[in-house]
Amino acid sequence: MKDFNYYAPTEVVFGKDSEEKVAQLVKHYGGSKVLVHFGGKSALRSGLLDKICNLLKEGGIDYVTLGGVVPNPRLSKVHEGIELCRKEGVDFILAIGGGSVIDSSKAIGYGINYEGDVWDVYTGKHTPESFVPVASVLTIPAAGSEMSDSSVITNEDGDVKLGYSNNLCRPKFAIMNPERTFTLPPYQTAAGVTDIMMHMMERYFSHEGDMTVTDNVTESLLRTMKNCIYEVLANPEDYRNRAQIMWGGSLAHNDLCGCGLVGDWATHEIEHELSGMFDVTHGAGLAAIWPSWARYVMKEDISRFVRFAVNVMGVENDFTNPEATAERGIAAMECFYQSIGMPINIHELIGREVTDEEIKVMVRKCTHNYTVTQGHFKVLKTEDIEAIYKMAR
Repeated sequence: MKDFNYYAPTEVVFGKDSEEKVAQLVKHYGGSKVLVHFGGKSALRSGLLDKICNLLKEGGIDYVTLGGVVPNPRLSKVHEGIELCRKEGVDFILAIGGGSVIDSSKAIGYGINYEGDVWDVYTGKHTPESFVPVASVLTIPAAGSEMSDSSVITNEDGDVKLGYSNNLCRPKFAIMNPERTFTLPPYQTAAGVTDIMMHMMERYFSHEGDMTVTDNVTESLLRTMKNCIYEVLANPEDYRNRAQIMWGGSLAHNDLCGCGLVGDWATHEIEHELSGMFDVTHGAGLAAIWPSWARYVMKEDISRFVRFAVNVMGVENDFTNPEATAERGIAAMECFYQSIGMPINIHELIGREVTDEEIKVMVRKCTHNYTVTQGHFKVLKTEDIEAIYKMAR
């Protein structure tokens, strides 16, 4: 196992009516002028936006609002938020929504006190030393950004999607009321669970095979997410199972599942180019890529894929043929994706076959103009990434 530091400073306020505590939490963490950042019509339609704003007002906290965040959050909206925050003297950012809104909020938090373009943070040209605090009222369990150190932003100029991680951006608090997820559409619910599980799997597929506690925690969480998604798709107002998914999404990406391990993240990096080019749902894109990645790399450590097949997917272990067991585990994952309405290849994801030219563009972007590799389980060079895209087409 690898030595590790585990840092998860976000205060979690979980349960029914937990949003009632928003004003006192903002005050506790030093907020006096708040940007309330949100996405589209759902925050308005549900009444949550009005409720949060009224609670802030009743608590004596001034605020301004900025909506319009879309999936695969855009740099232009971040620029708009930075300008508004500077103009209004904002000292705290409250995200109402899911990962896209939280990631947009984090990018705004990096940019308020930086004289240059905040995109410099995501391209590696600038390392931030200050950050305007962020917190969230979570409505979409998926990205885990409510407790993570990471954010991902899409620059419309070239459809480039880049992530950045820094402990500065870990949210001060996360309010989680599972009832706020009851109205999520089935596709978005399934894509969210796919993303949650992939955050666990990107850490799980590691050559550090002796961190038993972490492995057991991750396997249990993966099985729980599998079981809960079926219950929630059958009954969207199943509070118990919605709650498991909501909490599981945070545990998936607050680094608990990575303690002592070296994660991979190649599937995420490869998928980022899909969602950057085609503006698809991130979780669905992950489902379309992972089976091809898994088959391409599994011989690097068959035992790891056998463990996944047996302990997570419930496949019977053929001790005489580990490779066959590993393959059945991947196939079982494909069946799971299909059973919850997720694609298992790019054609199913975008409705047509991706072209060779589009693959070349995605490969170039994924390798930062052929200058970097991706992944650790198997280090993927340019030709490897191209092969995975073609396998997944």
